[in-house]
Amino acid sequence: MAIEIEKKYRLTLDQRERLLRRLREVGATHEGEAFEENILYAGGNLHTRQCVLRLRRTGDAATLTYKERYPSASPIKHQREDETRVEGAAAMAAILDALGYRPALVYEKRRETWHVAGTEVSVDELPFGLFLEIEGDEASIGAAEELLDLADVEAEMATYPQLAHACGQRRGEIIEARFKLDQ
Repeated sequence: MAIEIEKKYRLTLDQRERLLRRLREVGATHEGEAFEENILYAGGNLHTRQCVLRLRRTGDAATLTYKERYPSASPIKHQREDETRVEGAAAMAAILDALGYRPALVYEKRRETWHVAGTEVSVDELPFGLFLEIEGDEASIGAAEELLDLADVEAEMATYPQLAHACGQRRGEIIEARFKLDQ
């Protein structure tokens, strides 16, 4: 069982541009950009616990992830995260369906990934806003915050699924937060 430690921030457009400049200035390693479709499933005991089952599609690749958030009032979140690459996203979706899991929430994301100060830094654009995630151990997150001059950037306590649920549009049984919904 892996433990993910991260802190999320809500960004304004100006803060995002300043952050991207700062990442380049401090010599952060740019890992690339990707478009993601995240499908969260309901069924089994997923609706009664603080957990999600997600199938993420990025280009031709897919990842199946189970996450379980540990209760905390801190902006630095700790959660169980087990994931595996999936060769066939459509086949995995069919398996989940056969097991009784149904898509409940879909959200899209544009992500730019960097590495700096022992952390992974993700600069994200979602249909409901701009965000930053810093993942690493707590000391490294603090060091990255200082290095990137984030003193005036507001921490975001909600998860992307919570925000997508609040900001998305209901399409039958599924809530979707997409950049452009098909009509």
